[in-house]
Amino acid sequence: MGTSPTHESMREEPLGRTGGRAEPAIPNDNAAHASLPARPRDRVLRAACVAVPPLWSALGVRHAAGTLRHYLRGTGRPYRVDARALLAVPAVRDEVDRRLAEWREAARALGEPGAYAADSGWRGVLITRRAREGGSADWWLALRGAQYRVSGTVRVHEDGSVVSDYRFQVHKTWNFDRGESEFGVPFTPFARLHETGLAREFTAAGEVDGLVDDAGGPRESCPRGGLLVDTPASEG
Repeated sequence: MGTSPTHESMREEPLGRTGGRAEPAIPNDNAAHASLPARPRDRVLRAACVAVPPLWSALGVRHAAGTLRHYLRGTGRPYRVDARALLAVPAVRDEVDRRLAEWREAARALGEPGAYAADSGWRGVLITRRAREGGSADWWLALRGAQYRVSGTVRVHEDGSVVSDYRFQVHKTWNFDRGESEFGVPFTPFARLHETGLAREFTAAGEVDGLVDDAGGPRESCPRGGLLVDTPASEG
């Protein structure tokens, strides 16, 4: 037997939407691009930064190298994030799995088979540099934090099983926030590269599709028929 007709139209908002934002962008207090005069120290800093991406690439932190290189090129064009690789970072995967689990429980609680729209809205995720904390040094340097959204459909079948198809999106307004710092390193001199026109802030974004059922256990994303399907990870 198939599922009953969709119940999406009967709901005022998608499953899991409470707490999420409608838009991903978060404004900052940096001056506009090329609105300040460049000082000799700004040019020295940019010259030093140009040497960093090749070094990072040689060390294997290629995502960090890519974003910094794009900033220094100063085009301001959107940058494509490898969403599949980002989703493999445990801290990010845990966030997405938590949203998918909430969808399943909410759909089951409705008490009848059907297809239900689900949407987390835009939410923030922080990435630490320590792998033992579920982080990644590469993605910490590349993004440090980003906005993500999971949206899709939850299908509850007659036998009680649940299948969710979803789209994971990531968005980052890539910049150095004036006045902030990390490990004692102030961001303001790096923000000035944008403000003086020696670099330029940009939007980093990416997305990937997935499918998950009640199988449980650890998962990895694998391409299958044009769709990324979550399957049990191989052992060993």
